[in-house]
Amino acid sequence: MLGQRGIRIKWGRGISRRLGVVLLGLGLGIWATSARGELPIDREPIDYHNAPVHDPVARLQERLDRGEVTLRYDDKNGYLASVLEQLGISPTSQMLVFSKTSFQHTRIAPKTPRAVYFGDDAYVGWVRGGDVIEIAAVDPRQGATFYLLDQQKADRPAFIRQTETCLQCHASPKTQDVPGHLVRSVFPDRTGLPVFRAGSFVTSHESPLAERWGGWYVTGTHGEQRHMGNVVVTDPEHPEQLDKDAGANVTDLAGRVDTWPYLTPHSDIVALMVLEHQTQMHNYITLANYQTRLALHSEAAINQALHRPADAISPSTERRIRNAAEKVVKYLLFAHEAPLTSKITGTSDFAREFSARGPFDQRGRSLRQFDLERRLFRYPCSYLIYSEAFDTLPQPAKNHIYRRLREVLTGQDQSPDFAHLSSEDRRAILEILLATKPGLPDDWKTP
Repeated sequence: MLGQRGIRIKWGRGISRRLGVVLLGLGLGIWATSARGELPIDREPIDYHNAPVHDPVARLQERLDRGEVTLRYDDKNGYLASVLEQLGISPTSQMLVFSKTSFQHTRIAPKTPRAVYFGDDAYVGWVRGGDVIEIAAVDPRQGATFYLLDQQKADRPAFIRQTETCLQCHASPKTQDVPGHLVRSVFPDRTGLPVFRAGSFVTSHESPLAERWGGWYVTGTHGEQRHMGNVVVTDPEHPEQLDKDAGANVTDLAGRVDTWPYLTPHSDIVALMVLEHQTQMHNYITLANYQTRLALHSEAAINQALHRPADAISPSTERRIRNAAEKVVKYLLFAHEAPLTSKITGTSDFAREFSARGPFDQRGRSLRQFDLERRLFRYPCSYLIYSEAFDTLPQPAKNHIYRRLREVLTGQDQSPDFAHLSSEDRRAILEILLATKPGLPDDWKTP
């Protein structure tokens, strides 16, 4: 059972044959595709291109239209600082990427990197001398949404939503096949152009440090661990042979890039690590949202055609929802996180500001507190469990996630996927969630 009102149905062969005819007749065949297949995001119930959105940028635009706020413009960075302020994004989150992996690639190079800033539900890209500011936001139902803001000073600046071009990169297996976010690590040449024949990596908290940050500047210390950042390919015949020692433990970008045009002189290693966790966490939440809505939409049409109870849920629908929700559970609890072997220390105030945001339990513990010696966070459960996107998940998906979280955190599930969580970790995460997460199921509050 996925929900309190769900009804399990026994589906026989005769029904299966009838079901195939019904699916084709209703045009629902594509909804029977697997989680790794192409999802019909342009149709109901998703209707990605036409459905209204309520992400932070859309809400900011509404406030601009009503005259409640204005965007300040300055000659150095245009609207950048004001956009960050209105979206609640700290400049300490700044990261600099010099690979030509943005559509403004002609202006990006090792000497003129693109700056990226982020908060819990929005990402902002700024290119020196660029025509536009790029924004990716998180809509609680539709997932990643994309906007451009013209950098020419205007009386009424407007964020223009992009629903086509951005999806060429931001809706693929790299983003869990949903409109999503991704961090790439490439082998950049001296101009910042990726050497594609050498391959590339999509980065998450599962990625070894040795595969991270190709094409990015990285400021911070990390001991004997090595990464791909701060350096370029010097031997075109052997692009994979980066001089990782030359890019290690860099705390000052002087001599590599003039940071005066940017809001800070940092490209903080801790901010990069949080970004890499967060982007794929958002994608898994969106995948569970989409798969559940699509499955229930298809099921409703089938139930109506076969004169079944409206709330009937077939085993295949349950399985589809369960599979997507289980991915959220595993990623939420940092399953398969790449271990750290040396202490990580950033150069900006990002770590201090981020960890101070809470919420905290009565003992002063928070899911935002860092470890940075063995792993990213002290208590390995994603802070995005507090996000609007998580809270907006359809109830059947949330039911599964909460049930599985409780099984893991109470020690009922001792499977290898969660072997990285000690009994102390599980108890602490459970106690923190009980104290800080509204809306937990009632059975969480009983022994």
